[in-house]
Amino acid sequence: MAEKEDQEQKRTDVNELGEFGLINHLTSRFSIQKASTVKGIGDDAAVIDHGNNQTVVSTDMLVEGIHFDMMYTPLKHLGYKSIVVNLSDIYAMNAIPEQVTVSIALSNRYSVEALDELYEGIRTACSFYNVDLVGGDTTSSPKGLVISVTAVGSAPKEQIVYRDGAKAGDLICITGNLGAAYLGLQLLEREKQIYLSNPDVKPNLEDQNYLIGRQLKPEARKDMIELFAKNELIPTSMIDVSDGLASEVFHICSQSGVGAYVEESGVPLHPDTEKMAINFNIDPITCALSGGEDYELLFTVSPADLEKVKFMPDIYIAGEIVDKKDGIRLHTKGGNIHPITAQGWNHFNTSE
Repeated sequence: MAEKEDQEQKRTDVNELGEFGLINHLTSRFSIQKASTVKGIGDDAAVIDHGNNQTVVSTDMLVEGIHFDMMYTPLKHLGYKSIVVNLSDIYAMNAIPEQVTVSIALSNRYSVEALDELYEGIRTACSFYNVDLVGGDTTSSPKGLVISVTAVGSAPKEQIVYRDGAKAGDLICITGNLGAAYLGLQLLEREKQIYLSNPDVKPNLEDQNYLIGRQLKPEARKDMIELFAKNELIPTSMIDVSDGLASEVFHICSQSGVGAYVEESGVPLHPDTEKMAINFNIDPITCALSGGEDYELLFTVSPADLEKVKFMPDIYIAGEIVDKKDGIRLHTKGGNIHPITAQGWNHFNTSE
């Protein structure tokens, strides 16, 4: 029993391994899955051969205290999510991710065992989405944990989809459902505040596994990109929903030089989202418009592709692209028309 307790309490200081020892320790179980990965970890740079395809690269950073809270975020989930949020950007280009690099800055609060948990989540995501970890960097941080991931993907030139291709008359489509991740965060934050006030009170997440899961372990819509290819559908524009539907609609309209008419009844909401929004005294559509972190896809298609989209699973037609002069508006279920304001999460709205 004592030996088991010693194993459970084991804590290895990262300084015992050194930078390269730590990198080797964390990445030794990663295997190469892609033929395009010529050289992975172990040299000055990764070597990737994409032949005639276009290479697509995206980088995202997660900072403790800004993007995640260790009071309620398991390290394995955090590792998984750090990969997913980057792969989502590649899928939003209608491309296939193939490699990632992961860089971390950490304080001495994090042990090797803690990083093992983080990297197990990273490895699980890499395995599920069939991408290779090919490099990265580790350094110290005076406070907390910072994770920076770069994702590299590819696609034939004619299949890459940008944000600037929407045209008046195009249909606005949304995958999955929106607003759930935001409400999952509200639940976690509520329980955190209750715990800080009274540590003896047990957390009450109201059996909201779906909402909590959408926040802590989101998934990128790899399946949709595969569905597009199978049905020979190329959207006219596309973006992933990371900062709320309103913000993403604004991005597409701004870069395409168009307006948008969004039907509230066409915005997909999970039943748990609608129920919990009411419990929090929030209009459910507000969660979808301004919540963020859903990592679904918002895309537009030509009216000529309506018959293709109509029969694809988990895709909802939520409106239409209009002339720029008509603005960006929401048609509510009550029959009112309101201008949409982009109120996505502000990454810099923090205080020292």
